[in-house]
Amino acid sequence: MNGKLIKWNDAKIHVLTHALHYGSRIFEGIGVYKTSKGRAVFRLKDHVKRLFDSAESLFTEIPYSEEKIINVVKETIRANKLKEGYIRPIIFYGYGKMGLDPTSTEINVAIAVWPWGSLYWKISQS
Repeated sequence: MNGKLIKWNDAKIHVLTHALHYGSRIFEGIGVYKTSKGRAVFRLKDHVKRLFDSAESLFTEIPYSEEKIINVVKETIRANKLKEGYIRPIIFYGYGKMGLDPTSTEINVAIAVWPWGSLYWKISQS
């Protein structure tokens, strides 16, 4: 979160975080899978590109480059020894001035990872 690895239970935000009140956040959902060649992140570059495109459409400047986000996603997966699961990068306006205009509010960047098994539902034919 904001450039630091934080333990799961220590990842906290203020109750007056702008994103909680006004929905000012951008996120992606990305799968990481076990393969015969080790773990693989599904279309990581494409997901990060879409994250940046979404931020641009909301006039939000992410304070890190696409390459930095990609590297931090990989680092977070390694640090958590995640073999298979889910990755949630989220960009959000944090605690600061309340009101609709978030421009003087800090932009936070967090990347969470956790095990989640298969992300695809098995559909059985009846």
